[in-house]
Amino acid sequence: MSKLTSYYLPGLFVEDHAVEVPLDWRGTEPARVAKDGLPEGERLELFYRVVCAAENVGKPLPLLVYLQGGPGGKGPRLLSPTSDGWVAEAIKHFRLVLPDQRGTGRSSHVSRQSIAARGNAEAQADYLKRFLARSIVRDFEYLRLAEFDGQQWVTLGQSYGGFLTLTYLSFYPEGVRASFTCGGIPHVPASAAEVYAHTFPRMIKKTRAYYERYPEDEARMAAVADRLATGDVRLPDGSPFTPRRLQQLGQGLGMKPAPERIHNLLDSAFEAGNGGIPTDIAHAQLTDGFLMGALQNLTTADNPLYWTLQEFIYADGQMDHPIDWAAAHEYARRPEFDASARPLMLTGEACFPWMFEDDPLLAPLKPAVDLMMADKEFDQVYDQRQLAANTVPLQSAVYFDDLYVDSGMQLDTLSRVGTSHAWVTNEFEHDGLHGGKVFRHLFDEACNRGDLEGI
Repeated sequence: MSKLTSYYLPGLFVEDHAVEVPLDWRGTEPARVAKDGLPEGERLELFYRVVCAAENVGKPLPLLVYLQGGPGGKGPRLLSPTSDGWVAEAIKHFRLVLPDQRGTGRSSHVSRQSIAARGNAEAQADYLKRFLARSIVRDFEYLRLAEFDGQQWVTLGQSYGGFLTLTYLSFYPEGVRASFTCGGIPHVPASAAEVYAHTFPRMIKKTRAYYERYPEDEARMAAVADRLATGDVRLPDGSPFTPRRLQQLGQGLGMKPAPERIHNLLDSAFEAGNGGIPTDIAHAQLTDGFLMGALQNLTTADNPLYWTLQEFIYADGQMDHPIDWAAAHEYARRPEFDASARPLMLTGEACFPWMFEDDPLLAPLKPAVDLMMADKEFDQVYDQRQLAANTVPLQSAVYFDDLYVDSGMQLDTLSRVGTSHAWVTNEFEHDGLHGGKVFRHLFDEACNRGDLEGI
């Protein structure tokens, strides 16, 4: 293995590694590259960590690879076994492989600067297409073959990691012994418009539930929106702070404890004493702390691919219609989301064209993203026939009230995936895996079915 270093964290032994992979996997396959070597052409570096319990160093444990949520999310940065809830249980049974998906973290990094260096918008759009599910999964399969001697591994997919799981099971099921997913089974066949038709009504429900829990926040949020509507408020990075950007603070409402975070942020929005609402809204001052908190919620500095690729995770092969800013069309169809409507409705995991105008880190990418929104040709990411014939045990946590990934659509897909098992629960939000219970439940289910026998 191409080990960079090794070290101990409290309760954990960590090895850092990096390997090269092709930027463009088209025309080749992981097995061929593992056998014959990397082809000519541009390469990326893929960074990954291997983690085990300190007491298990040197023991031949089976492998579990973590498929990170996102898109554009880097692997977890652990502090201890309990800093991410599932890890404490998983390291009792596995060695963990924690990759930084291509373009993220310490893997060859994608940013506005690196994208601009590709040239014109057409070249940038083609480059961005290389950072979607089919390429990510090919990287992982090559990693398994080249760096782990072809040993089968168990996959754990959180959110978008569940999308990657179905791509993996579609094209390289021989590499997977069993799979776990949490809040992350996509609807197959994929449709961005269908997704947002389901999620916008849930955003209304989540926003209303937030205002019911903290009734004073409805008026406070409206007052902030009215102040922003005057058009002269800027965030600490110099970008305009508008009512529609304020609505984006709802993107975390599918997690715990997001309502409390928003409540605490609004608590000191205005310079007026005691957190009150000024009578002269047009001239009211917003606090520096509130503006910085809002920026920290909105910035893409740590994950530029998240919004850039957000709608393209629903692109699958040759499509009949382009994606064409699906969330923006759904937003426009729903007058309750108008930024002047009251109560102010918050938006969830949805990207809009104005984000690529208002956010200085996204603005340089807009020409390329516009081209992709009009495109109809992407890599195929699911093979429905193969999924129907799937024999790899798949255990899926389906969160009944999931804001981002509709539970009904998840169950519809799972009904057409062979050897799949759904655990439907309303005990958790979308981030349930990061507590201590979800992985343990899925692992116990797999053991009770004999799905992990022999590893």
